[in-house]
Amino acid sequence: MDARRTTVRDMRRANRSVLLTRIWLDGPLSRHELGQTTALSLASVSNLVGEMIGEGLVEEAGSVESDGGRPRVLLRVAPGYGYLVGADVGETRVQVELFDLGMTALAKAEYPIAATGPDPRDVATHLLHGLDAVVEQAGVDPAAVLGFGVAVSGTVERTADAVVHAQTLGWDGVPLGAMLRAGTEIPVHLDNGAKTLGQAEMWFGAGRGVRHAVIALVGSGVGACVVADGVGYRGAHSSAGEWGHTTIVYGGRRCRCGNLGCLEAYVGAEGILDRFRQANRGRPAAGGDEETAFGELLRATSRTAARVLDDTVGYLGAGVANLVNLFNPERVVLGGWAGLALGERYLPQIREATARHALRQPYAQTSIELCRLGPDAVAMGAATLPMARLLRDGGVPRGPGVRATPAQPAPRTRARAR
Repeated sequence: MDARRTTVRDMRRANRSVLLTRIWLDGPLSRHELGQTTALSLASVSNLVGEMIGEGLVEEAGSVESDGGRPRVLLRVAPGYGYLVGADVGETRVQVELFDLGMTALAKAEYPIAATGPDPRDVATHLLHGLDAVVEQAGVDPAAVLGFGVAVSGTVERTADAVVHAQTLGWDGVPLGAMLRAGTEIPVHLDNGAKTLGQAEMWFGAGRGVRHAVIALVGSGVGACVVADGVGYRGAHSSAGEWGHTTIVYGGRRCRCGNLGCLEAYVGAEGILDRFRQANRGRPAAGGDEETAFGELLRATSRTAARVLDDTVGYLGAGVANLVNLFNPERVVLGGWAGLALGERYLPQIREATARHALRQPYAQTSIELCRLGPDAVAMGAATLPMARLLRDGGVPRGPGVRATPAQPAPRTRARAR
């Protein structure tokens, strides 16, 4: 009898998960549309939706005319049912943002960190301070925060302590999840920054509507999120997607990871600025920080700057061609703050360089687009980590004091353009 109850309960939760995921990703939707797209009976849809409305999780959002009948009521996830916090641990700063369930940003906090080898304890302190700061700024009850998603460089072990290995930061087995859990009762979720960018772009941005994609993150460092048949590919131990540490030049420039010839050493912002400094007789680009200096380099009119940027476009095109040849994606999305800056100016040239290095047929089947969510997409993607948990659980939030966890696979969904 207990087994049967468990089975019925699990089935009900699974059906709620299907409905809630569809409403959140593609809503507002009517009950009729939910029945058509989920294969659930209209009676089941009405029953489960009624439950979620009663809980305040789903709400009515207007109506649309139907063919010959009464107007159909539209449903959406209630934005104020709870809140999500996402953080981007970047190369030079920690950025923390708070969102409602409609993914509207309500508060933001930033903290500078050391550009090389930041102390994990300092990073954890900034993250926890940022969490408190955005909750206070937005004036929300901490108990209403469904989770705290954190995006970091490197590999996140899928264990309770969410151990981070980030070779470029000098982090080897840092239990960042446990460090954060010790400072908050809000559930903590960790994942790689390229993967959170990928989730955000697949759900809300340039990846919507495709099943096979690669979302490339180009900042000071370089990474990628590979999506195959709608599911992010993680590899045996979650380290898949280290595109920046594929070799582009045999015996080439030394990368931050210690190896020679990595793509990151040629197309990451730090590598580009260093190549310009060397070509410019030791004189660096103007600017007090990396992003400012990179912007100045893009605006420079010297032949040296033009040569370095032309070479960068070529290296980036060759790197994207490797993704096209390896994964045969429908779409490659170029993101990250440096990737967006390069793409906004050089996207046609990047496409041309990719075409020169890729096999003709897979290149012809691929589009290369820019990230649509802007430079805050990594933090937004991190905020979707606790939301993905809520969707998987059918809208039943985990209570306070939950152990910090690595990210689990997002719900498998059929993307539909808004």
